[in-house]
Amino acid sequence: MDQHHQPSIDHQKHIADLQAVLEVSLELSVTDNLAHLVLAVERAACKVLECEHAALLLYDRGRDTLWRPEDAGVPRFRMQKVMALEVVTSGQRLEIDQPSIDSRFDSGLDADTSSETCNLMMLPLLDDGQNIVGVLQVHNIPPLDPWDNELIKVFDAQVGVAVQRHLLLEHYAQKQQIERDLKLARSIQQGLLPNGDPTVAGFDIAGWNDPADDTGGDFWDHYVLPSGSLALVLADATGHGIGAALMMATCRSLFRATTFVTDDLTEVVRRVNQLLYEDLPDSRSVTAVLGFLKGDTLSFLSAGHGPVLRYLAGEDRVVRQNAHGIPLGIFPDVPWPAAEDFNMVSGDIMVLLTDGFFEWENQLGEQFGIDRLQELIRTHKDQPAEEIIAAMHNAVISFAGEVPQNDDLTALVVRKL
Repeated sequence: MDQHHQPSIDHQKHIADLQAVLEVSLELSVTDNLAHLVLAVERAACKVLECEHAALLLYDRGRDTLWRPEDAGVPRFRMQKVMALEVVTSGQRLEIDQPSIDSRFDSGLDADTSSETCNLMMLPLLDDGQNIVGVLQVHNIPPLDPWDNELIKVFDAQVGVAVQRHLLLEHYAQKQQIERDLKLARSIQQGLLPNGDPTVAGFDIAGWNDPADDTGGDFWDHYVLPSGSLALVLADATGHGIGAALMMATCRSLFRATTFVTDDLTEVVRRVNQLLYEDLPDSRSVTAVLGFLKGDTLSFLSAGHGPVLRYLAGEDRVVRQNAHGIPLGIFPDVPWPAAEDFNMVSGDIMVLLTDGFFEWENQLGEQFGIDRLQELIRTHKDQPAEEIIAAMHNAVISFAGEVPQNDDLTALVVRKL
């Protein structure tokens, strides 16, 4: 082609366009939240691409959905989601010259405007890893020349990276807030656990708790009743995490309140079960052992929690005691038996554990089991209660190897001196 017939290059326009893209980049870099970013992108698109209107939807890869921050408002032209999802799938720009005759176009979305959509363009917004982070829809864009197409690519890249940056920052901020909330919840929960072991003449008593998450559903407790008896509790709410932690706090309060009303163990368990049944959802329950220590007798009642392990010094063996009834909170008006008495002599030990100990598996899928715990208790029978707990914990960790802890661990050991 004769150079005298080549189209002239509008250098002034190119400089103005590049200046506009630079200004957009600066604005997007200082925008302080996602809703503001969405609105800034839409304004920038109208300025740089000279379109009549623009609308942006973000893409949630995990849910495979397009969404828009509520505080960004509803765009004048609603998003054509059928076309937008097509862009998400293909990753390619979509251009429609006559939207009104395209079956994918929802003409009803223009009903609340005075402008007709003469052409439509959908731009995929890509992050620096070429993953879709959003779709930008522009209405009534002027005819494009090669320079305009390059300008769109530059603008698209700038916006995609800006959206990625804000999504990462928002995710990080949310994660930080969750971590702060969990840290606070853990602090509150740890404050509900005893800050020391009880001191009772003739006995060595120790309790210990290690949640699998920041918060857990296991707990142990001790407190002195008006009668002078020492109340001992170990309980395990279904699951772990925040939900279980809230159940733990509720159970602790119910046990404490009820035992100060009556010192009849059977009545205490009955009342707590009824209250939990009224409050807990169907999928939740609590296993628990409640005991009253008075003199040398430890009276106890197990609601779905077992086994209770007792070392009998006179027989030099560890026996298992199964639960006396079902877990708390499942059925109302459950008949509960009378408490069982453990008349302890020197050397006798009662061990209460949550199932995180014996159900912890190794890399072969084998559980630690009750038998190993029984042997450990027998082996360490002459050691302080605190060391018996440590021995069981160390043994379980050694057995599990590289398999991480996935359930809460709680133990309570009562040893007669």
